[in-house]
Amino acid sequence: MALYLDAGTTYSKIISTDEKVENLSPVKIRENMNYYLLESRQLKQFNLKIKSACGHMTGSDIHENEIIALAKGARKYVDDNATILDLGSRDAKWITFKDGKFHDMDWNTSCASSTGATVEMLLKFYDLEVSDLEFNPEKFNITCGIFGLEKIMDSISKGEKSSDAVSKFVHGLAYNAWNFAKKPQKLYLSGGFCENKCLVDSIKNYCDVVLLGRFILCEGLIDE
Repeated sequence: MALYLDAGTTYSKIISTDEKVENLSPVKIRENMNYYLLESRQLKQFNLKIKSACGHMTGSDIHENEIIALAKGARKYVDDNATILDLGSRDAKWITFKDGKFHDMDWNTSCASSTGATVEMLLKFYDLEVSDLEFNPEKFNITCGIFGLEKIMDSISKGEKSSDAVSKFVHGLAYNAWNFAKKPQKLYLSGGFCENKCLVDSIKNYCDVVLLGRFILCEGLIDE
């Protein structure tokens, strides 16, 4: 069995190119492969034999570069001239293709105003679901995740609904992400944020968005 793993800080993505993985329930993505999503803290209990892996939580010596995995996984789904942004829980990274070839990249691993962990904590703290968040034309200008938290608390203390305040934070995060990717007119989005409608709609306020889903890095690990 050939297993490929993108082990994120919060969630891990697994692809099996042949047999199904025992005790795991697959999610439907594309034909001819089995896709699995599980919390990274559960990885050890399954004792999986991984052929190739990337991500912060691999827990093994098998480790591929995430930029290379992103480029290889996205290439077959994007235009010859494209910007792809992978926005995850712990970091944000983008790559560009020019005339079908890898052209440029950047990787941000140090600022919570550009990643998803802060949003995950906010949802838990205010007892919200992702579906509670809706695009808000207003945004918090968050050059720092900590200052963004202060703005949320100040706003709520003045009577604003917590869902509206967090939505403004997400809009600010989306604006930061678009700026980080050098303000493309069209953006291919990869990662768990593809399932956050508030963020996607916020980015759409600035450019066209094409959703690649959260298994792109994992697909990039597969040697065809």
